[in-house]
Amino acid sequence: MNDPAQRVGATIADLLAIPDEERRHEIIDGVLVQKDAASGRHGRAQLRLSRQLGPYDRRPGGRSPGGWWFATEVEIQFEDHQILRPDVAGWRRDRLPGPPDEIPIVLRPDWVCEILSQNRRNDLVRKKRVYHRHEVGHYWIVDPDEETLSVLRWHADGYVEVLVADRSERVHAEPFDEIELSLGVLFGDDEDE
Repeated sequence: MNDPAQRVGATIADLLAIPDEERRHEIIDGVLVQKDAASGRHGRAQLRLSRQLGPYDRRPGGRSPGGWWFATEVEIQFEDHQILRPDVAGWRRDRLPGPPDEIPIVLRPDWVCEILSQNRRNDLVRKKRVYHRHEVGHYWIVDPDEETLSVLRWHADGYVEVLVADRSERVHAEPFDEIELSLGVLFGDDEDE
């Protein structure tokens, strides 16, 4: 089997051997997995969510809440056999003084968001288990097909669902509850002027 996307017992060396321009892979439970090609709905939700969280992506203080670093589609090493590439991830600046630069990033994020696509099972089961085991404080799941947002908070017994909302709603979703998010914007509505 020469297809790198089918490699079992994969390591960081296998992942980094894939050329940068072709590397849209993760190692999930020791298996090198190629991420699905993003649909227009997926890409739009990812971009627009990042824009809406913009007030947090700066130093704290002033008129915006600040206090976070965000990155999209970066490789984060949770374990030797768990190197995930969340759609959007965030780190509190009090834990990470500068933006994450290494490949892979080894400091666990404080928040991750996965935008569901064809391989929903990885996001809803396998990756969720890794995030929980490594105490990622908040896990958001955006479903472009159902046009919903689920907000999960870490608890020792498992993630607790603290919010489920659909495209018609405006919400204050932890840990970014100082701002109001318009969920319709994630799914194609124009932003408020």
